[in-house]
Amino acid sequence: MEKLKILFENNKLWVASKTAKDPDFFSKTAKDQLPLYLWIGCSDSRVPANEIVGLEPGEIFVHRNVANLFPHTDFNCLSVLEFAVDILKIEHIIVCGHYGCGGVKAAMEDHQLGLVDNWLRNIRDVYAANKQELEAILDRKKRYNRLAELNVLQQLKNISHTTIVQGAWHRNQPLSIHGWIYQLDTGKLKDLNHTLSCIDDVDDVYRILPHNPLN
Repeated sequence: MEKLKILFENNKLWVASKTAKDPDFFSKTAKDQLPLYLWIGCSDSRVPANEIVGLEPGEIFVHRNVANLFPHTDFNCLSVLEFAVDILKIEHIIVCGHYGCGGVKAAMEDHQLGLVDNWLRNIRDVYAANKQELEAILDRKKRYNRLAELNVLQQLKNISHTTIVQGAWHRNQPLSIHGWIYQLDTGKLKDLNHTLSCIDDVDDVYRILPHNPLN
């Protein structure tokens, strides 16, 4: 229980530091949240979304899971996306992976882990689709890191294929999807320079026309 008590003590110190700077901090935060960003990141405890980008509570909407995946059949991911896009009207979706990701590494190995293997199958699909490029990288660490990047880029595509995002674009709602990587050993973010901002950025086969009840 001592290990839990320290969390409450830390909470008191955190509250005190916030109210010392702004006595109304929590009363203002409690009123509403108006974030501009949705962060889809890894559950890894070393990758804290708010701290990395220096934002306060209420400024970034966060969804995290093992290896920052966005499977098109995952209703948790889809529900977060719908709430962020349709209700909060966020303008930027950031998929942030990280080098040294345990999920990515596990997906490249052949031993069984358990239930998580079914989740990591999504990364194995990314590996299979980019096998020639990845296996040309002889350095194993660099290969892991490249797969982490490719995994992020695939999640951007998965998000852009949803009716939620395409619906926003058809409504001319400003919305962009970005791919980033976090470097654990430096604390710095790397932009993968791959942004999707409109329906023209989506491959034809994945484009979904909005429903017209008059037709």
